[in-house]
Formats: sequence, structure tokens, C-alpha cells
Amino acid sequence: MGREVRGGLATFFAMSYIVVLNPLIIGTVKDADGNLLGHSGDVPSAIAAVGSVTCLAAGLLTILMGVVGRYPFALAVGLGLNSFLAVAVASKVSWPEAMGLVLIEGIVITLLVLTKVRTAVLHAIPGDLKTAISVGIGLFIAFIGFVDSGFVRRVPDAAGTTVPVGLGVNGELFGGPIVVFVFGLLLTAILVMRRVRGAILIGILSSTVLAIIIEYVFKPGPSVVNGQHVATGWSLNVPRVPSDVLALPDLGLIGDVDPFGAFGRIGILAAVMIVFTLMLSDFFDTMGTVVGLSAEAKLLDKDGQVPGVGRVLFVDSVAAAAGGAMSTSSNTTYIESAAGIGEGARTGFASVVTGLMFLLAMFVAPLVSVVPFEAATPALVIVGLAMMSQIRRIDFADVGIVVPCLLTAVLMPFTYSIAAGLGAGLISYVILRSFQGRAREIHLLLWIVAVLFALYFAIHPLRQALGIV
Repeated sequence: MGREVRGGLATFFAMSYIVVLNPLIIGTVKDADGNLLGHSGDVPSAIAAVGSVTCLAAGLLTILMGVVGRYPFALAVGLGLNSFLAVAVASKVSWPEAMGLVLIEGIVITLLVLTKVRTAVLHAIPGDLKTAISVGIGLFIAFIGFVDSGFVRRVPDAAGTTVPVGLGVNGELFGGPIVVFVFGLLLTAILVMRRVRGAILIGILSSTVLAIIIEYVFKPGPSVVNGQHVATGWSLNVPRVPSDVLALPDLGLIGDVDPFGAFGRIGILAAVMIVFTLMLSDFFDTMGTVVGLSAEAKLLDKDGQVPGVGRVLFVDSVAAAAGGAMSTSSNTTYIESAAGIGEGARTGFASVVTGLMFLLAMFVAPLVSVVPFEAATPALVIVGLAMMSQIRRIDFADVGIVVPCLLTAVLMPFTYSIAAGLGAGLISYVILRSFQGRAREIHLLLWIVAVLFALYFAIHPLRQALGIV
């Protein structure tokens, strides 16, 4: 029981950034009608409303995963999907119409789960590719930890003449936030190495305390001030003790959705293309996450399958629809659940703990924002590196499987997309196996999925060819 509680808390702290980040992504963008979410007259009101429903959705859906799915997986707003809505969809339709498309996408995925199509696709993926998914997610998690902490940074370069990422600032590591990250990384690694119970949670909390002290003494402040980047600032949350701990949630966004308005505004074909894009990303992101997390928790059966995966996929599909209905964007299973698994979580009770923490966060949002990225990301790096150890299970003597596995594992962190890595891996697997004269080994569903991914990767040329802006 103790490890489940610790695991639930570790997962919450590892993904609590979404309480702050989701409102900044979708709460600050105006739709095609010039309105913010909830028709708020000002950005602060919209941010507060989005923050409240983000916590509520994550809390209820994560508890549902614990009770129905019975796995230590937490759910919250999917970062890639909310960014897609804010950048590519909201400019064409109203926010209620955009959330209506998310609702429809969730309903479609739920139907695919109920008809067992989603489970069948998961079972059709060969074992080595499933291992590559776990390795890729491990790389992805570790990379997220390095980037979000500022230890590794994206290098902006319009001419494309430099590497896409670099160590710290111009190859140098300095500043209080970096000190917190390195401290947390080494402390967590030492505690894990010494098999100390609660290692990950201790690492997060200890790093947070150090961050508060550094901010109080040296005042690094935020990483962006008046639109200007500050190299030594905190990545997202500034770890200050808030003056107000309690805040009443604003739940007015629930139900502010228009499922069919987008079809009339931008046309049926354009709306269907948006739903298809959302669905394919959501469909395979979750499948990859579930396989990777289950493998890390050693919960796979002797055939390499996830026992009771239908329950997990059902909750996740309901979460996609619920995200639209609650105006948060699609909710999905989080790879940060690996932090709790690394802490020892193995059952749905850990998810219940995480969910309750999100519900509590609705009322103590200022307190939750004290934990900076730099304090939580060391856990992601440690757990991600541990997940990569499964690479030894791949048959490196078979080029027909090694290349798809390499594409799957490497492209996940490089593209910041589980679906992109899985898609490239499946397409290459179908092609290479066919040229090996082993096409009969390929499940029919994998042929279909490979074609769908090919269409997905060519979505923009297709839209242009069909005259869809």
C-alpha cells in the first residue's frame, strides 16, 4: 500500500506541470470569432477557468483508470493535441466547435474499443516492435526531462546551420535552475541505486525545497520577462511560496461544446480531416504508452500482451471524449506515469491517489505551481533511462526488424511524438518484411494501419490536393 501511495504522489508531481501549461496553451489563444475559451473577456479569467477544468478532468479520469482500468496510469490533457487545437484548429472555428471535434474523435475511438478493433491492432504488433516502443518511450521521457529542465536546449536557427539542440546555453551549464536539476538527478540516482523507498518522491520534494531557497536568495525569476528570454530563469513555474494557498475553481467551461458547428463553418471534408488527425494521433500515442509502461512495470503476460488492456483503452477513449465535453482538449494516458511505476506502483490504487491529488489541486493550484520543472524532470530522466534497458531483448541479427525498431525508438524523442515513431516503424516493418519474402507473417491489420499512417504523414499535401485550407 505504501509504495502505491508513493507512486501515486510521484506521478502527480511529475505531471503537475499540466495544471499550469494547458491554460497557457489553450487559454491564451483567441478563436476564429476573436473569443477566448468560455468567452472570457480577459486572459487571466480564461487561464483560471482552463486550469480548473484541467484539474477536474485529470482527477476524475485518473481515478476512473484506477477503478476500471486497474493500472497505475494517470491521465490528463495531451500536450500535442492541445497545441494542435490552439495553433491549427482554433483559427478556423470557434472554441466550442473545436472542442466538439475533440468530442466526436473521442466517441469514434470509444466505438473502436467497444468493437475490439483497437485491442486487435495492439495484439497484431510484433513483440520486438513492442519492445522498441518501450525503449523509444524511455528515450522520449529522458529527453523531455533534459529539455524541460533546460539542461538541453533547442537552438533556434532559421538557416538550419546548427544542431537542433545544445547543452545548456552555448554549451555551458550555469544558473540556479540547472543546479536544482543536477542536484535532483544525482540525488534520485543515488537513492535508486541504494534502493531507498520513496527515492523518486524524495528527489522531487528535496529539489523543490532547494529551488525555493535558490529563488529566495538569488531570485533567478522566470525564463521569459517582457517577451525576452532569460537564460538563467526557471523553465515554467517559479518556485515561490504563494501568498494565497486556496483558490475557488471556475467550472463554467463544462459543456461549452458545439459538436456539429465546425462541419457547417469549414465544410464536412475539412472537419473530417481534423477529426482523423486527432484520432490517429490519440489512437496510437496511447497504445505505445500503455505497452511501454506495462513493460516497465513488468505487467506483460508470457505472450508480451497487456492483461485486461481493453479496460485501459476504454477509459482512455472515454477520456478523449470527456476532454472535449469539458473544454480541456483530449485527455490521454501520460508517459509520466513511469515516475510512479519507478517508485513501485503496480495497481490502480496509485491512480486513485494521483486523481485525488488533481482534485485537490483545483483548490490549491497556487501551491501546486511551487514545484518547478527542474525539480520534477530528474525523475523522468532516471525512469526513462531504466526503460531503455529493454533494448537488449530485440533481435539485432534480423535487419528486417532492427530497422523498424530503430525508427520507432529514435523518432519518438526526435519528433516529440509517440505516434510518429510508431508509424515510421510499422510502415518500414511492412515494407521490409515484404521484401524478405515474409509478407504472410504480416497481420492484415498492420497493412491497414501502415496505409493509414502513410496518409497521416501526407496529411498536408492531401489537404492541398483536395483544396482544403
